[in-house]
Amino acid sequence: MDSQYAYVIVGAGLAGVSAIAGIREVDSSGSILLVGREEELPYDRPPLSKSLWLGKKRVDEIHLHDRGFYDSTGVDLELGVEVAALDAKARTVTTTGGASCRYGKLLLATGGHPRRLDIPGGDLAALCYYRTIADYTRIREQAAAGKSAIVVGGGFIGSEMAAALHTNGVEITMVHGGPRLVDRVFPEDLGEALQADYMNRGMAVHARDVPVAFEDRNGRVAVTTKSSQEIEADFAIVGIGIRPETTVAHQAGLEMGNGIVVDEFQRTSEANIFAAGDVAEFPYEALGRTMRVEHWDHALNHGKQAGRNMAGAGEAYTYMPYFFSDLFEFGYEAVGEVDSTLFTIADWREKHKTGVLYYLADEMVRGIMLCNVWDKVEEARALIRAAKKVKPEELMGAIK
Repeated sequence: MDSQYAYVIVGAGLAGVSAIAGIREVDSSGSILLVGREEELPYDRPPLSKSLWLGKKRVDEIHLHDRGFYDSTGVDLELGVEVAALDAKARTVTTTGGASCRYGKLLLATGGHPRRLDIPGGDLAALCYYRTIADYTRIREQAAAGKSAIVVGGGFIGSEMAAALHTNGVEITMVHGGPRLVDRVFPEDLGEALQADYMNRGMAVHARDVPVAFEDRNGRVAVTTKSSQEIEADFAIVGIGIRPETTVAHQAGLEMGNGIVVDEFQRTSEANIFAAGDVAEFPYEALGRTMRVEHWDHALNHGKQAGRNMAGAGEAYTYMPYFFSDLFEFGYEAVGEVDSTLFTIADWREKHKTGVLYYLADEMVRGIMLCNVWDKVEEARALIRAAKKVKPEELMGAIK
């Protein structure tokens, strides 16, 4: 690590790596340092709960770039390292190993850490708070056909991991506090239908229930739930969301909200510090509000735009990110404010399988979920951007 860089990027996930491309589109020669807490070369996270389990990809195929990319783009890599301190006035960062350097512009793309259970046994080694390649490698070794697993959480990660493990012959018991699967996103009837599908496949699903204690029983893991259920399995996965990694930003005195607050140019309250991806609360132009988005497409585009703006482009981020998931045969892409508390209109071709869901507020479309309907995200974005009041019948067939 040199003593000074034009650009320092803290966080070697998709947002941080995408910023490199953004910088190089504007500045072909400025020195760049990329600091990441994992030992692995930067990689894509979606395959960890999807394609790796379906045999569609190997671990060596999910890295964003090989090492040669970083060499050829003039990037110094510091992996397996965390930034311990940030001095915004002196423009310096210091790592946990004591090394420090100055920066011209800094990007915080620190992502997040899995939320942990603050209960007895919540720190047992047998529990996997699933997020990294190391987690995948560990669980893959345990997930032989005929083994059993407890999956805590019924949101994105919990539902995806339950499906992935079941596909690989693992006996699944799910425990989640919601009334149905992915209840923050799916309307009631769809969430109930998908949960019933999981149960029809042979999974045990304990909804409206949460763990109160874990214990190790001779190498197996046992959970006691709030409803006094006792469940034992070979291993357990916890997927209850992430918390944004804002420790250094907070210590540096940056403005905080639901993450690090940034403007439309990804600038924080310090002009030379930017933030992007999972960790940033940003102005979502099309929705007229600020949001923090924890999805792949946002990290890719927000990170790249941050890199361009660090290098002087001065361009507002107006992109509308989409997200996606696959739960057995039910796949979807969604864009905008996809929130189950909004008024929802369903235009089904085959109920609970193929169709389009519209999420409305004040009679305007705020979000759209495309259920097994593909290549229509741009049409969905256009409907949301139009911000026009609509009648329910006008949405039937609006996206074919």
